[in-house]
Amino acid sequence: MISKLEIFEKRYNELSTMLYDPSVASDSSKFTEIMKELRSIEPIYEAYKAYKTHESAIEEALAILADKDTDEEMRAFASEELDASKKAISALEDEIKILLLPKDENDDKNVIVEIRAGAGGEEAALFSAELYRMYSMYAEKRGFKTDIVNISETELGGIKEISFMIEGMGAYSRLKFESGVHRVQRVPETESGGRIHTSTVTVAVLPEAEDVEIDINPKDLKIDTFRSSGAGGQHINKTSSAIRITHLPTGMVVECQDERSQYKNKDKAMKVLKSRLLAEKQEEQSGAIAAERKSQVGSGDRSEKIRTYNFHESRVTDHRIKLTLYRLDAILAGSLDEIIDPLIAADRAEKLKESN
Repeated sequence: MISKLEIFEKRYNELSTMLYDPSVASDSSKFTEIMKELRSIEPIYEAYKAYKTHESAIEEALAILADKDTDEEMRAFASEELDASKKAISALEDEIKILLLPKDENDDKNVIVEIRAGAGGEEAALFSAELYRMYSMYAEKRGFKTDIVNISETELGGIKEISFMIEGMGAYSRLKFESGVHRVQRVPETESGGRIHTSTVTVAVLPEAEDVEIDINPKDLKIDTFRSSGAGGQHINKTSSAIRITHLPTGMVVECQDERSQYKNKDKAMKVLKSRLLAEKQEEQSGAIAAERKSQVGSGDRSEKIRTYNFHESRVTDHRIKLTLYRLDAILAGSLDEIIDPLIAADRAEKLKESN
């Protein structure tokens, strides 16, 4: 482990020095690339620096205790320092093991989130709208930016389908475990008998593709314009600003009608298309990823659930880690870290077990 840490320390120092190179400072793309790598290894560098500090403290304490001329007061002080540094070393070793786990290359990226109403009709669409609000409020709490790409609403204020971007450093690392079927159990307002209904909504979280990762031939695209419909005001219906892009080789279709500008809609639609193609490419490269995505997203059937939101009991249960919280209102208001943090911890524990 120490040899790996020394490599990271050396690389961190190299990158820090490179930032002062005038040729790097004048090249924005190179500077950004170095800063990105620097940030990615900084937690390992800082943990190793703390590890070495406590190692030195242990050596000093042992030297004091080994000296026969040391008075009792100094011995007591050295003994306390020795115990504290040993505990700190033990904690740092666990932290460093996690930091050295292979990192998901998508973790720092922005995400495209796609929510679709599944089983349950209008009730599913209404819950889709609540999930969109939940993710929007969570993004705001984290300092992320949310931007709608496309939305299809119902007359009662529900959402049949919505695609939106969440931009912010580490957005994918926080939201990647949200992919799957979300089940809601509650009494609909339209239900006169007071019976609890079960509905489902599917959520897909895709890392935003960078241009260098996906190269699309313009000849492979069919681009159509049409007039926007739905929410947004009558002004957007006067011009054909909405965009529909069809990727001919795959048959993949992306629409965007949220912006008044045709160019902005096209730019957003291309981002979604590239992200979907990247996800498809990564799935093809790894059968495990493909199997995982299939099990997470599924078809929207009630039995294929990752999480249940029970309004009658104010309960949220994540079935993957068997976590139950009776804080439904807070979670729907964006306090998702209460679920996300345990999911990340469980994933790390599983990877640690596999690496041993």
